[in-house]
Amino acid sequence: MLGAVPGKLPGLRACLILMLGASVLCVTALAASSTKAASSTKALSAKAVSSQTRDTNPADFVGSEICATCHQAEAKGFANNPHSKLALEHGKSEATCESCHGAGKPHVEGAGDITKIFSPAKASAKDVDATCLSCHAGAHPNFERSPHAKANVGCTSCHSVHASTDKVQLLKASQPTLCFQCHTDVKPSFDMPFHHKVNEGLVQCSDCHDTHGTFGNNNLKSTADQNAICTKCHTETRGPFVYEHAAVKAEGCLGCHTPHGSQNARLLNMPQINTLCNQCHSPVASATVHGMSAGSSELTPCTSCHTFIHGSNINPAFLR
Repeated sequence: MLGAVPGKLPGLRACLILMLGASVLCVTALAASSTKAASSTKALSAKAVSSQTRDTNPADFVGSEICATCHQAEAKGFANNPHSKLALEHGKSEATCESCHGAGKPHVEGAGDITKIFSPAKASAKDVDATCLSCHAGAHPNFERSPHAKANVGCTSCHSVHASTDKVQLLKASQPTLCFQCHTDVKPSFDMPFHHKVNEGLVQCSDCHDTHGTFGNNNLKSTADQNAICTKCHTETRGPFVYEHAAVKAEGCLGCHTPHGSQNARLLNMPQINTLCNQCHSPVASATVHGMSAGSSELTPCTSCHTFIHGSNINPAFLR
């Protein structure tokens, strides 16, 4: 047919090319639309799991007795759970289960449909945290800015409402085992020759750290005087002193000490006390007093004379 009208061949060829191109564009558009639809469906599905329905309409509350008919393991012994006790103390009449999971009527009528009730085990950390903070925000106002929250380490990462044997904090494991599950870089420090007695059970991580967030670094508990974290136990260094060591007020305890563990006595940052002191006091000003290779390891340690190194009430040089 093309041969019968040779003069028309270029025009026909151009027409066929245009038709073919339009078909390709159409197929491509359909494929893109299909992919977009699939992505949207997948996103909605994920959203349904992470942000589940949490009905709080009082008319839809069915009572904890109805919940117990299916969730017997969770209901058993829940009377001793601190959440149940708090509900009674505050005179709340609604079911304890539904205070956290939302009203149960849609879930029951849906024959146990998990999308009709809030399940922390299947929800995102952000949604779980929001549920817990609806009651605990007053006790943990800084949690959302904490390193744990930013790393998606939510409430149920450390706490188990139903399965915990700890009836006070509802922790999944005792300290420091719970903390070491993530903080493996810190764990070896407590096996050093000199360390805080964490493994021995005399000190806990939460004695120094507020895991729910603070304004300080490393979730350290915030106080007006950050040294108070240490001096609450090391009371002999607390002061106030007439003559204060500037390093204590400026850098704080961590300027000289490593808190978790050290190979050096007194958890010092350096094995030689003179070397540690000479970071600030080198060269020593008075050659008549500190002569003979001042500050070197050949001398008696600085603290042999400057005994009250954290502060003194009788001598500006912290002499004994």
